[in-house]
Amino acid sequence: MQTHNLPRRTPLRRIGSAVLILLLLAGCTGSPGGSDTTPEPQNNAAGTTANSSPNNGGEKAATADAVDPQPSTVFYEVFVRSFADSNGDGIGDFKGLTGKLDYLNDGNPDTDTDLGIGGIWLMPINPSPSYHGYDVTDYRNINPDYGTLDDFRTFLDEAHQRGIKVIMDLVVNHTSKEHPWFTQSATDKNSPYRDWYVWAEDSGRATSGTSAAGSGNPWHSLRGDHYLGIFWDGMPDLNFDNPEVRKEMTETGQFWLEQGVDGFRLDAAKHIYEDLQTDKSQGTTDKNVAWWQEFRSGLNEVNPDAYLVGEVWDPSAALIASYLDGALDSGFNFSLAETIVSSVKNEKDANIPFTLERSYKLYGEKSGGKFVDATFLTNHDQNRVMTQLEGDLPHAKMAASLLLTLPGNPFIYYGEEIGMFGAKPDELIREPMRWTQDDSEGQTTWETAENNAGKQGLSVSEQTGAPDSLLSHYRKLIRMRNAIPALKDGAIQEYATDQPGVTAYVRLTENQAVLVAHNLTGSPLTVTLDPDQAGGKSFAKILAETGEGASLNGNTLTLPAYSTAILE
Repeated sequence: MQTHNLPRRTPLRRIGSAVLILLLLAGCTGSPGGSDTTPEPQNNAAGTTANSSPNNGGEKAATADAVDPQPSTVFYEVFVRSFADSNGDGIGDFKGLTGKLDYLNDGNPDTDTDLGIGGIWLMPINPSPSYHGYDVTDYRNINPDYGTLDDFRTFLDEAHQRGIKVIMDLVVNHTSKEHPWFTQSATDKNSPYRDWYVWAEDSGRATSGTSAAGSGNPWHSLRGDHYLGIFWDGMPDLNFDNPEVRKEMTETGQFWLEQGVDGFRLDAAKHIYEDLQTDKSQGTTDKNVAWWQEFRSGLNEVNPDAYLVGEVWDPSAALIASYLDGALDSGFNFSLAETIVSSVKNEKDANIPFTLERSYKLYGEKSGGKFVDATFLTNHDQNRVMTQLEGDLPHAKMAASLLLTLPGNPFIYYGEEIGMFGAKPDELIREPMRWTQDDSEGQTTWETAENNAGKQGLSVSEQTGAPDSLLSHYRKLIRMRNAIPALKDGAIQEYATDQPGVTAYVRLTENQAVLVAHNLTGSPLTVTLDPDQAGGKSFAKILAETGEGASLNGNTLTLPAYSTAILE
């Protein structure tokens, strides 16, 4: 089977600032002046991203030891149940998804009718009693609603032939209460599976407290005893102090790599040991990290290039950095997502590169230069971005422009590229993908599309070929990103302007530096470029733009309303 490994980072020379690290350790991630798991509170910090250094203005954009690039792939998050139905039962499946691969990437870089993504993140695909799949009953099989293991292998082969990497959700913090391990643990105190879960009476723990996941008391009564389930009673937590549990989960990861999967999105990555609000110490974090290092080591036996991205929903850069030490490649950048949406909604620069550049230095040191940021706008646990932006198309386009010109692996939530709407409860942010206005061509119907059905222009077929559509905008941006090396793989460096409605930054590799400038406002803006910034690098031509009308006259850059220009 053909496989396409994710690019791995080259080690970064260890540089940094003691003052910076102290600030980040304190969780100071803001900039000056300016799963069915229960989501944790968001914060308004700007987020996290890559290490960069000033370029020298010489023959190359920067020297090799001064630039820490982030080789990247654009990922697309898929909820199989909602994506494409092949057999008419209303439920999405792997045959349906395989049939839609050419929409995501047809394997031909010369065409422009596909989205152009290079990776897919599959939400849970294992058997489960719940529609969402985050309570697993069999870790080494496929949900029969979605097809068979052979259907999944066919999907993997077809994805790989198109150059698409595939990572899958792996939920190891907890199982379903219907998993055979748990039913045996609950019914027989002498069962070898009894200690696979956390029973208060067995471990001498009090049956009180508040869940670290925000779901109330995490202890649930069953047959006179109490088991730990920090998300809800249907998801009993596994006991990772038991080496048999750790061995089983490592071997499960190895099993899926052997099927051809390219890596994993790790659900609730910081909750392996963090279960109570009073148990959020560095010691608990260290235990979590030690487990993921053990997991990584086991995966390396099968595929040392497997990509691991963790759901570490936390504003502290120092905490996220802990997981990048020989464990995860990426942690989802929740703070950055919130900042992007806020910035485009308010049409005001949020100084994103300032925070990203400094956070990346910490991440680079902790990971030995091997981390890659995981950026996104929203995911399956959050109100959709178009709903947050109140249906404003120009703002949605600018959010996409920011996401797809920043470093790291950007993740697009399915339907985001056509502007699907959705607000909680969770089912309504996971509605069926809209392929056509008349519900043909593989439309799923498992859930009534309360937010998206019947809306004019809200389907792939209607937006395809329409030059001003959101889908066309996404396609253009991804091709732009893939064609410009510094935009695809480069580090980031802040670039201040004299316009509060403009966000600008330099993206740079060893051989190229480009200036990215976004006009977040509804009016044309003029920016005076500063020859003293970016190490004296001059940007003399417009390499690409999202619209038409940008112009560069000497050091004066004019940007049309709601537009992005790339200068070299």
